[in-house]
Amino acid sequence: MKEIVLNDGNKIPIIGFGTYKSTEQDGIKSIKNALKIGYRMVDTAAKYDNEKEVGKAINESGINRKEIFVTTKLWRENLGYKEAKKAFDKSLKKLGLNYIDLYLIHWPANAKNYTNWQKANSDSWRAMEELQADGKIKSIGVSNFWQEHLEVLFQTANVIPAVNQIEFHPGYWQPKLTEFCKKHDITVESWSPLARGKVFGNEVLQSIARKHNKSIAQICLRWIIQHETIIIPKSNTLERIEDNINIFDFKLSDEEMKLINELSEMGFSGELPNIWPDVLDVKN
Repeated sequence: MKEIVLNDGNKIPIIGFGTYKSTEQDGIKSIKNALKIGYRMVDTAAKYDNEKEVGKAINESGINRKEIFVTTKLWRENLGYKEAKKAFDKSLKKLGLNYIDLYLIHWPANAKNYTNWQKANSDSWRAMEELQADGKIKSIGVSNFWQEHLEVLFQTANVIPAVNQIEFHPGYWQPKLTEFCKKHDITVESWSPLARGKVFGNEVLQSIARKHNKSIAQICLRWIIQHETIIIPKSNTLERIEDNINIFDFKLSDEEMKLINELSEMGFSGELPNIWPDVLDVKN
């Protein structure tokens, strides 16, 4: 499995297994299948409400814990110094692990949910830096942070985020934000890599898939990793789980990359860090 070296020297697999909506026994089964096939990174979050299932699947897999890269996330309603530490301890307990490989702020605070959103983010980050220094977290990062959130965080951070996990797929890949992250040595990670299924009806992607004798999903995932961006596709279907990891036996040409880069907007979630959600209790 190809790995990317993060700005802190730690290595992360370029393909991980996404676990959003992977709950209960079906979730445990799909995670164990992914690990058996060869995935070595599992991505979860407190908000997914499946950290117990993820931990159980890892424990039952029979694979050495050190070989599995585990990511979980701090939910935006738990931002703040004390709140972040409490939320982290809760996640660690649910996962049944001694440490987390990558811990992310799931969404930045914004003016709609925190009176002083800058402080909410920076206080959370300070807590995460301390947890990293204590060895409880290997790498720390963010998710859904725009340039403006990162620039404010840089003013108080002692550690530059290792990762920014953002919506990144054909039809919506935030090239300016991606370039900004690369400039600051922040590795970009893609969520929703298949654009909520919207990619499957696209004629350009269909044509490229036929040329390479690959699935449209494989074309999209290959396009993302050729941008040196991490992918975390999810599926409960064994065939698709296998399909999603088998993308190293072909390469997209520069022309094909450009064609996909220039696709019209599709599959955008509508979730923006400064205006979403519309209603949330404002915290001080």
